[in-house]
Amino acid sequence: MRLLHTSDWHLGRSFHREDMLGAQARYVDHLVETVRSEGVDAVLVSGDLYDRALPPVDAVALCDEALRRLAAEKVQVVIISGNHDSAQRLGFGSGLMDAAGVHLRADPRSVGDPVVLGDGTAVYGIPYLEPEVVRSRWELPERGHTAALTEAMARVRADLATRGGRSVVLAHAFVTGGEASDSERDISVGGVASVPMSVFDGVDYVALGHLHGRQCMSETVRYSGSPLAYSFSEEHQVKGAWLVDLGETVRAEFVEAPVPRRAARVRGRLDDLLTGESWSAYEDHWLQVTLTDPARPAGAMDRLRRRFPHTLALAFEPDGGAAGDDRGWAERIRDRSEVEIAYDFVREVRGSAASLEERELLHEAFESFRRAEAGR
Repeated sequence: MRLLHTSDWHLGRSFHREDMLGAQARYVDHLVETVRSEGVDAVLVSGDLYDRALPPVDAVALCDEALRRLAAEKVQVVIISGNHDSAQRLGFGSGLMDAAGVHLRADPRSVGDPVVLGDGTAVYGIPYLEPEVVRSRWELPERGHTAALTEAMARVRADLATRGGRSVVLAHAFVTGGEASDSERDISVGGVASVPMSVFDGVDYVALGHLHGRQCMSETVRYSGSPLAYSFSEEHQVKGAWLVDLGETVRAEFVEAPVPRRAARVRGRLDDLLTGESWSAYEDHWLQVTLTDPARPAGAMDRLRRRFPHTLALAFEPDGGAAGDDRGWAERIRDRSEVEIAYDFVREVRGSAASLEERELLHEAFESFRRAEAGR
């Protein structure tokens, strides 16, 4: 039995206001081609199909296209809801979709009800479990993700004991030891977000979602990661999906996804970034740039984008720490007039002092404000 384990598509998400829908559509093309070329029997999507509970219509249309194309390949598809999805919206029509081979698992009540593949492999979908929601429903003795997933897996094992054979679990969770990225939404409950890997003992393969970097927690417990980078913290991650063969043993091979545009973080002084040959490799990247000039350069973003048109984020961290004195704000403004503080603001933001004409304009603005206040 050959499975393709993917997750965290986040359809409808943008990257620093850059529309990602075109890149997501290319990933769908890649996914369908992989299913066709690799003889995949089942596609597993371990949550966060959408980026938010109420996705934009274009994202819904792309999801519809993806599922129709996969169904046309006669491949079984098992999808669970993640913490970004609306379980009720994603699960709508799941009973009808089952007949087409697309199995949506968004209701906690279905965790012990597997999708049985052609060779008898039982695939159990555990949707993202909001601990406080299932705690009362399942009468859990404790709060938190560990208690919720422990109960879900108890229901999986109870069903598995009646049927035997190979088993697969999909879950959307933060397993202890996993490495997070900046783009995942925090799911902490009482300060604890993670669950021990031992919760999933007893099944042949665990297809995890939630963390955006591919990770092998063990040979049989893996994160596929997101198919695209959704934060600059993911700049070195290789994106794709796990191609998993279930036989007497479990074998997994990572299938890399197409990269529409690489993301990178660079830092340095503006003049060096604009003229240095070593930076030419980044000219087509999405960039987060940190400038280290002693003073903030004027018009930095516009100047950067002439060489690096896909610069998306800009920060300023002068070499050796913040330029100027390091006194606290209250101490720095003590005994200074409002207009003098405004002069300091101009210098801080622009990196050079206000001109005489600008100082006169600021002075007139404050005087006008005082006259208006006095006239009330």
